[in-house]
Amino acid sequence: MPEAHYQRCGCWSCKRLNSDQEESRKMRQNGILMPVSALPSPYGIGCFSKEAYEFVDQLKEAGQTLWQILPLGPTSYGDSPYQSFSTFAGNPYYIDLNTLVEEGLLDKADCDGADFGGSEETIDYGRLYETRFQVLKKACNRAAGQGLTETEEYRAFLKTEEEWLSDYALFMAVKNKFGGRSWDHWNKDIRFRVPEALAQYREALKEDVGFFEFLQYEFYKQWNSLKAYANDKGIQIIGDIPVYVAFDSADTWAQPSLFQLDENRLPKAVAGCPPDGFSATGQLWGNPLYDWEYHRKTGYSWWVRRIRHCFRLYDVTRIDHFRGFDEYYSIPYKDEDAVNGCWRKGPGMELFHAVKKELGDLPIIAEDLGFLTDSVRELLRDSGYPGMKVLQFAFDSREESDYLPHNYERNCVVYTGTHDNDTLRGWYEALAPEDKEMALTYLNDRGTDEREIHWDYICLAMRSVADTCIIPMQDILGLGREGRINTPSTLGGNWVWRMKEGAFTPGLAGKMRKLTEVYGRSVKIERGSIKGDSIEGDS
Repeated sequence: MPEAHYQRCGCWSCKRLNSDQEESRKMRQNGILMPVSALPSPYGIGCFSKEAYEFVDQLKEAGQTLWQILPLGPTSYGDSPYQSFSTFAGNPYYIDLNTLVEEGLLDKADCDGADFGGSEETIDYGRLYETRFQVLKKACNRAAGQGLTETEEYRAFLKTEEEWLSDYALFMAVKNKFGGRSWDHWNKDIRFRVPEALAQYREALKEDVGFFEFLQYEFYKQWNSLKAYANDKGIQIIGDIPVYVAFDSADTWAQPSLFQLDENRLPKAVAGCPPDGFSATGQLWGNPLYDWEYHRKTGYSWWVRRIRHCFRLYDVTRIDHFRGFDEYYSIPYKDEDAVNGCWRKGPGMELFHAVKKELGDLPIIAEDLGFLTDSVRELLRDSGYPGMKVLQFAFDSREESDYLPHNYERNCVVYTGTHDNDTLRGWYEALAPEDKEMALTYLNDRGTDEREIHWDYICLAMRSVADTCIIPMQDILGLGREGRINTPSTLGGNWVWRMKEGAFTPGLAGKMRKLTEVYGRSVKIERGSIKGDSIEGDS
C-alpha cells in the first residue's frame, strides 16, 4: 500500500502505521488462535471455566497480547460455529457449570452425574445436546425459585438485549415444540409471524422462552467476566463474525426482509464458492443471501447493529469472507452443487462508510483469502483493514505467491494456518515433493527434524514484517492431522478437537515468550524472569 495512503486515510490501521519505525516496532503483536470449545474442561467441551482463566494466564506468561477465538454463537446442525441459530446469541455449551454450582444454582452431583462424552481430546456434540440442556434447565428452575429472574440486574439484561433476545428465545422455544425442525417446516401462522400466533406461542411456551432468556443471561455474564479478566492481563480478544447467517436462524425467521427470500420465505438463491482447484463442484454453503438493496435503503442499520454488538463482545473483529462485500457468489436454490452459480455485485465501501459514520474507526481484520480480483484488492485498500496472510498457501513451486513473507506489507495479519487448514505438521507431511523442496530452499534450513519443523514456520511468521502474527494452538503443540479443526466441504469429524489438560506447558509458554521478544512483538522482559524461558523449551 503506498505510504501516501497512510497519510490521507483515517482508518484505525493506517493511523497506527502513520508513525516512525520505532513506534511501529512497538506495535508489533503476537497472539494465539484457540477456540473456546477446544479448551480443557471436565464437562465435555471448553467453556468459561477456570481452565479458560488459566489459559489467559498462560497467554500472559507466553508474552502474547491477542487471543483469537471462533464465533461464539449457538451451533446448529453440523456443529459449525459458522452456522448459528443467531448472530447475536451466545452458545449455551460455553456456560461454566462449576460457576453455577458456586452460585448455588446447581449441585456438583448434577454435573458429575451427567454424561457429556468420555474423551478429553474430542467433543461429543450428540451427548452434549442430550444432556447439557437438562442440567442447565435445573439451574434455570433453581434461579427462578430463588428469585434471580426477578432481580433488577436480570430485568435490565432482558431490556437491554430485547431487540434480538425476544425473537431468539421465542424462536428456540418454538423450534423445540416442533421437534427441532427448521422454521420453514413450522405451522404457517408462526412461520409467517402472524401477530396473533406470536402472542399465543409466547404465552403457551413462556416457560421455555424464559429458559432461553436465562441461558443468554448466564452466557453474557460469564463471558463478560472472562473478557474483563483477559483485558486486565493485557490480552485483547479477536472475535470472528461470519459474513452470512444460517437460514434456520432467528435472524432469518424474524427479519425476512433482510434476505433474498420468495413469497414462501424460501431462499431465491444461496451462498457458496465456485468450482476451483480444490473442488470441481465448488462449495455449497446454503446460507440465504442478503437483499443489499433493502440494506442500502435502511442505511445498513442491521449491519451497524450487528457490528456494534460484536464490539461489545470482542476487542478486535475478523470479518469472514470479506470478498463477499465486493461480489458474492449466488447459487440457485435447491441446486445440489455450486456449478451453476454466478457473481453478483455487493455493497462495497458504501457499507463500511455507513458503519464508520455510526461507530467510528474500528479494529477490523478482513479475511481476504481465496481468489482475489482487482476490485476486491481495491476494496481492501480503500477500507484500510489489514488482510490475512497464511503461510500454508505460500509454497507453490509453480508460481510466485502473495503469501510468501517477502511480499508482505506491515498492514496485515500473518497466520501459519487457520481453523480451515491442516496443522503445520500435517500440511508439511502432505506437501508435494517439489513444493517441499521450495519450502526448504526458502527457509534455507534442511537440518530440522521433521518432528520439529513447525517451529521453523512459526519463526518465519513471527519475524515477518506483518504488524500482527497469530499462531494456532495446535501448531505450538506440534500436533499432526489429529489436531485439525475443520476440513471445508465435509460433514462429520469437524469442530471436535480439544487440547489435553497440561499440554500447554510452562516450557512451551517460555519458548513462545522468548520468540515473541526476539522478534520484537512484545515489551522487553527481564531475562530469566519466567520459568522455562529457554528458546529450546518443550516441543
